[in-house]
Amino acid sequence: MQRLQDRVAVITGAGSGIGLATARRFAEEGAKVVCVDIDETAGRKAAEEVGGLYVKADVTSEADVERMFRTAFDTYGSVDIAFNNAGISPPEDDSILETGIEAWKRVQEVNLTSVYLCCKHAIPYMRRQGKGSIINTASFVAVMGSATSQISYTASKGGILAMSRELGVQFAREGIRVNALCPGPVNTPLLRELFAKDPERAQRRLVHIPVGRFAEASEIAAAVAFLASDDASFITGSEFLVDGGISGAYVTPL
Repeated sequence: MQRLQDRVAVITGAGSGIGLATARRFAEEGAKVVCVDIDETAGRKAAEEVGGLYVKADVTSEADVERMFRTAFDTYGSVDIAFNNAGISPPEDDSILETGIEAWKRVQEVNLTSVYLCCKHAIPYMRRQGKGSIINTASFVAVMGSATSQISYTASKGGILAMSRELGVQFAREGIRVNALCPGPVNTPLLRELFAKDPERAQRRLVHIPVGRFAEASEIAAAVAFLASDDASFITGSEFLVDGGISGAYVTPL
């Protein structure tokens, strides 16, 4: 499929995981991909693989975010898709009883404030052209509670849901769609590292997924490509769950 032919897509956190898988999928569907990552080695490698442009940026810096969208526009002439995907889940973000204020602030800054900045600086380009699709990476934890909490991560993803909903409503009549992607647990390097350190914690999660496995990054990328395309032209302000049924389950199959 070539649903994204010649559209300009900016992806943050493009060097690995869901971001990298989405860069590949976007390129396959004909998009011109701007790969943004703070890790220069990973970001450049991703851009080279998909024939795109690498931009090094710290998404918590407003100057960097403004520059990355300006670079995309100056290079390709538009900003059609913004996949605001960069995020962190550090081990020091744990139960509210254990998580310190600095860990809380850092996760909020990277996961939530960065999305605010990316939306703020992508929307003016989209308003100018009268169309655009923004996909913000939230999580299934934004709609469910967990006994093994990552308190700041969970709160940041809930904030993304609320912000995406409001922006989706506010700019709908200007042709700009804003949706929050809510993946379930995904088989990424970040997740593998977390679970390798604590197999019991991994099993506590896996047992609750009706399909019986973690998602592959390519499966999440397929959902992002759908939301970015005209196939999703009547979808905005949504919580788009791609979670293997976890948020709809009470008892899972044996």
